[in-house]
Amino acid sequence: MQFAHPGYLWFLLLLVPAIVWYVLKYREAHPAIEISSTLPFEKLGKSYKEYLMHFLFALRLFTLACIIIVIARPQTHDSWNTKNTKGIDIVIDLDVSPSMLARDFNPDRLEAAKKVATSFVSSRESDNIGLVLFAEQSLTGVPMTMDRATLTNYIQGIQMGMLGNATAIGDGIVTSVNRLKNGKAKSKIIILLTDGSNNTGNVAPKTAAELAKKFGIKIYTIGIGTNGTAPYPQQDYFGRIQYVDQEVVIDETTLKEIAATTGGKYFRATGNKVLNEVFEQIDSLEKTEMDIRNFSHTEDNYLIWAILALASLILELTMRHTILRTIP
Repeated sequence: MQFAHPGYLWFLLLLVPAIVWYVLKYREAHPAIEISSTLPFEKLGKSYKEYLMHFLFALRLFTLACIIIVIARPQTHDSWNTKNTKGIDIVIDLDVSPSMLARDFNPDRLEAAKKVATSFVSSRESDNIGLVLFAEQSLTGVPMTMDRATLTNYIQGIQMGMLGNATAIGDGIVTSVNRLKNGKAKSKIIILLTDGSNNTGNVAPKTAAELAKKFGIKIYTIGIGTNGTAPYPQQDYFGRIQYVDQEVVIDETTLKEIAATTGGKYFRATGNKVLNEVFEQIDSLEKTEMDIRNFSHTEDNYLIWAILALASLILELTMRHTILRTIP
C-alpha cells in the first residue's frame, strides 16, 4: 500500500506525547470523594470497568490514527511493468488546406482522411504516434504518445480553416522531423497526406526531405484526389460555399521525390477504398523491437479506514455514556 500524501503520516507521532500525557495524568489522579477509611472495600477487588476506562483512551487514539491515514489517502500499489514489443515512431502529417473539402471522397477528402487515420491509430498498439497539421502554417496537434484516446479525439475534432488557405508541405515535414528526431525507436516514419502542391512556407519540400533523411526518417507520401476533375468548395459574393468542378492538380513529381529521397514510397489515393488500402500497406511495414513501460491504474483505498474510524468513535461514545458513565 502507498499513500498519495505520505507527509501527513508524520502526524501519527503526535500520538506518542498524547500517551505520555495520559500516563502522567493517571498517576497523579486524586479521588473525587474522600472517606475516612477504605477497609470495608479492600476485599471487593477491582472492577472490570477500571480497566475499560483505559480502553476508552485506546479507542480515541485509534480513531485519530485512522483519520490521519484517511487524510494521507492510502491507494492500491502503483506499478510499472516493462515489456519487449515491436513498434515504430510515426507522425501523421495532415494537410488541412481548404481544398481538402473537395467531394471526390465521401463525404470529403478531410473527413475520409480523418476516418482512415483514426482506424490506423487504433490498430497500432505498440507505436509512438504524433500528429502534425499544416496548411499555410504548420503545428504539432499531438506530440508523440501512446495514448490512443487522445489521438483519436484530436483527429475527430480537426476543423478546416485552422491554419490558413495555402499549402506549406515543406514546413509540415520539418515540424514532423522535429517530433521524431529524438525518438528511441530505430524505425521512424512520416505519413504525409496532401491533395495539392507546395505554394508557400519557409522550407522547400526537397530541403525538408533531405533533413528527414539526415535523421534516418522515411516519408511515405499520399496524394489524395481522383484523376480528372472534382467538386471544390468556393465562396460566392455573399460568402456562401458552392462546389465547382475543377481539375485535380497534385504535384506527384515532388511527392515521389520526397519519398524516394528518404527511402519511403509514394501512393495515390483516388477514393476511400484506395486510401484504406494505402494505410494497410503502411501498417505492414517492418517494425522495430523496443521496450514499452506500462503504468497500472491507481485507486484510492481509504474507505476501510474511514469505516474503522467511525466505528471506533461510535463504540467509545456508547461506552462512555452507558456502562462507563461517570458522575460529574
